[in-house]
Amino acid sequence: MFPILLAAVSAVAFGTADFSGGKASRRADPIAVTVVSQLLSVPLLVALVLLVPGSPRVADIAWGLLAGTAGAGGIVLLYRALSGGMMAVVAPVTAITAAVVPIVAGLFTATFPGAPALTGAGLAVVAIALVSLGEGGGRPTVPARLVGLALASGALFGVFFTLLGQADESAGMWPVAAVRTSSIAFGLLLAAGTGVRLRLERRVLGWAAAAGLLDSAANALFLAAAARGHLSIVAAIAALYPASTVLLALAVDRERLRPVQVAGLGFAAGALVLASI
Repeated sequence: MFPILLAAVSAVAFGTADFSGGKASRRADPIAVTVVSQLLSVPLLVALVLLVPGSPRVADIAWGLLAGTAGAGGIVLLYRALSGGMMAVVAPVTAITAAVVPIVAGLFTATFPGAPALTGAGLAVVAIALVSLGEGGGRPTVPARLVGLALASGALFGVFFTLLGQADESAGMWPVAAVRTSSIAFGLLLAAGTGVRLRLERRVLGWAAAAGLLDSAANALFLAAAARGHLSIVAAIAALYPASTVLLALAVDRERLRPVQVAGLGFAAGALVLASI
């Protein structure tokens, strides 16, 4: 049950981080938001490593470095998609894609989970789709460009979950440190190559800071969950993050919560129960 709880909390953190990053990216370049937010999260990362030092192997650091590169690319694409103003549509496309990759990978790299837990993972994917459906009777008109960005972002997040899930529990938070190291390096290279200036306005800086801190916390929680539970189940639960994004859009942006989204939250609760069996 504990890994499921960790994964659920990581989902809340991931969803809130994405909401914050999406808000910031409406007023600034997504690349700048990504790099600055991650730089601002370094103090938290140092604290995590000191609190949970661990004894990492070379392989654990390597998994973290590879995962960080994939995750950074996914964040940039996600923020660019979210800046289009259709959070409730982009989020599920990204999340469903992100959930499928580690579920399939987990069936080949870990012990096959029980039927109830596997059913919970599948139910989590259904919940992701329902809880984040946009307006228009479930058939929102979404530009093909946004769909493409969301699919690419989701694929990279799926790779991120799969790679980070390979790190051993004894590594502590060092794999997360490796994630942040490679993601910052990737972002800086991307910014230099595209000529993006890493300067944010004060009103954007707060959203970027929230995004970076919550993303780092979510990474740490996911790593702890993946080290203690089935990757295919933990990743599916973590991919429920659009639920918190939708609820924040409801509270902050005054978006309406449709009946189908309420049903999706019910499916999410059922997924958590089944996945914990």
